[in-house]
Amino acid sequence: MYMHVDFAHTLVACVPKWVQKCTYKHGELEIVVNPEHVVPMLTFLRDTSTCQYKLVMDICGVDYPSREKRFDVVYVLLSLHTNSRLRVVTQVDETTPIQSATSVYNAACWMEREAWDMFGVYFDGHPDLRRILTDYGFEGHPLRKDFPLSGYTEVRYDDTEKRVIYEKLEMTQEFRYFEFSNPWEQLSKKIDK
Repeated sequence: MYMHVDFAHTLVACVPKWVQKCTYKHGELEIVVNPEHVVPMLTFLRDTSTCQYKLVMDICGVDYPSREKRFDVVYVLLSLHTNSRLRVVTQVDETTPIQSATSVYNAACWMEREAWDMFGVYFDGHPDLRRILTDYGFEGHPLRKDFPLSGYTEVRYDDTEKRVIYEKLEMTQEFRYFEFSNPWEQLSKKIDK
């Protein structure tokens, strides 16, 4: 752990204007940067001889609808040289684009497409930013916390028309309110009386 702290201090000293915050979470270093510094930071981490984070393992989003900058975009990097992982995190709102990391990591192409499809985070300069997990006609971004549980449309195959039909979703009943109390606790209260 001591070596990791030294590495974090050295890293922050090398690029102090790029790093907003540097912490350890779950035994891994997490670096928070501004959206405009993501690509330079990823390039620095890949090319610097002491870092050598040559692999991007994942690019994902996290939705916090109550925040002004609603989305965290998380880049999980792996260094085979030091056998360590590192997370680079940036925060954006619904309209602010992030520069695409495809110029730094080729594998970022599919991961950014997934983040855009599921959360609506736009990656500027991406070579092929289109839906990857949902249909082309799909409306909305399903991993946003304000996306309805049932979606907006229903898809079914119609035998008479011999094609897939999209229909506005009609619920036959409202969502139920579930009380998550333990039924065994209620039973024990009745027995005690």
